Amino acid sequence: MKSQPPRDDLNDLAMTSTPQDSPVSRYRRPDEPEWHWLENRDDPAVSHFLEAANQESDAWFAPLEGLVDRLYHGHLARRELAVHGLRTPLDHYTFWSETAADADYPVWWRHPNGHPDDAECFLDLQARAEAHSFLEVGDMALSPDEDWLAWTEDARGDETFDLYLKRLPDGDPGKLLEGIGPELTWAEDNATLLFTRFDATQRPESVWRLPLAAGRAGESSLVLREEDPEFWLGLGKTRSREWLVVESASKDTSESHLIPAKAPTTPPRCFRARESGVELSLDHRPGHFYLLHNREAPHFRLDVVAEDALASGTWQPLVDHRQGHTLEGVDAYAWGLVITERDHDEAQVHLRILELDGYHAITRDERLPLPETPCSLALGDSPHFDSRRLRLREESFTLPVTWLELDLDSGERTRLKQQPVHGNLKPEDLTCDRLWATSHDGERIPVSVIMRADLAGHPLPTLLYGYGAYGEVLDPWFSVARLELLERGMAFAVAHVRGGGDRGEPWYLAGKLEHKQNSFRDFLAARDSLVDKGISDGDRIAAYGASAGGLLVGASLNLAPDAFCAAVLDVPFVDVLRTMENPDLPLTTAEYTEWGNPDEADARKRIRAYSPLDNLSAQPWPAVFLQGSWQDTRVPYWEPAKLYARLTELGSERAPSRQRPVLLRTDMAAGHGGASGRFKAWHDNARQDAFILWALGLEGRDG
Repeated sequence: MKSQPPRDDLNDLAMTSTPQDSPVSRYRRPDEPEWHWLENRDDPAVSHFLEAANQESDAWFAPLEGLVDRLYHGHLARRELAVHGLRTPLDHYTFWSETAADADYPVWWRHPNGHPDDAECFLDLQARAEAHSFLEVGDMALSPDEDWLAWTEDARGDETFDLYLKRLPDGDPGKLLEGIGPELTWAEDNATLLFTRFDATQRPESVWRLPLAAGRAGESSLVLREEDPEFWLGLGKTRSREWLVVESASKDTSESHLIPAKAPTTPPRCFRARESGVELSLDHRPGHFYLLHNREAPHFRLDVVAEDALASGTWQPLVDHRQGHTLEGVDAYAWGLVITERDHDEAQVHLRILELDGYHAITRDERLPLPETPCSLALGDSPHFDSRRLRLREESFTLPVTWLELDLDSGERTRLKQQPVHGNLKPEDLTCDRLWATSHDGERIPVSVIMRADLAGHPLPTLLYGYGAYGEVLDPWFSVARLELLERGMAFAVAHVRGGGDRGEPWYLAGKLEHKQNSFRDFLAARDSLVDKGISDGDRIAAYGASAGGLLVGASLNLAPDAFCAAVLDVPFVDVLRTMENPDLPLTTAEYTEWGNPDEADARKRIRAYSPLDNLSAQPWPAVFLQGSWQDTRVPYWEPAKLYARLTELGSERAPSRQRPVLLRTDMAAGHGGASGRFKAWHDNARQDAFILWALGLEGRDG
């Protein structure tokens, strides 16, 4: 692995502020070398420190503001700013959203089915957002008769929500509840809402039933409470609309509770008592439930059970467990099922159509074709239980988001909409390749690489992206903003490391708990493979990771600080050990099955060995841009702030010729996902991209 040589212009920008006048030197407390005092949100010095770091960041970016502006406006010029959502017909009305070219938020519309000229606006989120610096909708739920809309709003960025209700189309919104969870589900009586409440650690620990009459709320009553701090509750309703489903789940165990949707006061019935390590999800067709589970089937299998046989627990196999595939989801319709499955060898998702007769014999078993590989394919919004027309969503790294309708009878595929792309760099001008890196233990790691087709065959400056946790999948996604980088001659690569779900359930299990180090080694192997295959310029590779991806990048930099010339860590989870030691923090207890419980000596030792803040040394990190959010409840603002402070202190101990900028920007009005308005989010993205282009030596190129 070749070290990164210092650039003269890099050092010029790095020294815009000296260690003596930096916020770190001004706010340093000799008795707090770990900077834990930053965790005290009520200490005025904390916000002062963050604001000072923001000012330092602004000063550093000042020479690049022209580039930021060009990236931002270049992105806007490529994008269709006026967005019209797909129209979705329900039982009585057709619904859709529209976002004006100059708006941050959408406006929701409807018209009676068959009467498109009678459109009426029923929710204007742009108008509601004018009173707030942040606005995020948690959930929107229509009553079954489509006369009432309930929704949850977060106007602070801390992921606690308020419940609103209005009669459609033009009733006055009324606030019914404050400080609840985001999820909502209507019972089929048109008069009952189910919602969740948090405990002190922001865990959705209880489900409540709220009776409604003429827009007024009665007294809410408890439906179910989850006492185990490692479990959380979620809400749903089967597509058949016959059952409300309350799911209790941890990271590796789940159980479902059922309530008749037309009789919501019925006590919930546990479908099957939880078994440690067994995950179960279900859907329903009249008379039968379909169960996706991993009981004695590590990659999941699909069973069926009759409603009247629930007590006996007699499950009949429908789709067997297979070694090379993971079953990820089941969606039930009157005619059969749509199965989502993942091919381990190809690291590719597929949709599979199963039509069933009255005896549950499979009369059709068909895997839907893919437009290209690798790509993403998902079932779209298909609310009607008896519909034989499915909506599908396709995209890839080179294919803009495309919505299709598939007629199951004729096989005809109709394109409903495709994300438009303007400008001189078109999707067809790009190429995407899938290569396989060899990790430290011989495992093959998929790496996706996207670049301009005319630059293929030449080592390019490269941004390497990764995540690698919770079994989350980095299936291909199209990005208009990315075109600004690709046009300037950069390659974009994704390392599909273990800990994610890109190659199915085994891939996830091989990158968590005692296997977590595999994620970091895989990321570095992906970097080296890009160089060895002549795709990337070894002196100009930057790394990017957000949230748990920030842990991935931070731990990788501690292992090999010379592997990258720069890194962007967005809301990064870098204080892993200290966070997991504090069960009072949001989400900590629910994370024990992902990272381990540090009360156990072996788990503590493992976490301590890779937690980025616990493994900093005098080794010089590359240039770093850290981003945090003041209202973030998932990764608190102090994690990137501590890393900024300690990296800055380490940098001040080195000779000036080896210094690299360490920058921190904290959004004081946002949460874990950053800005809620799209224009501010795009501008923040442009600043981040300017840093990347500068680090790769491409800041002087224009698209």
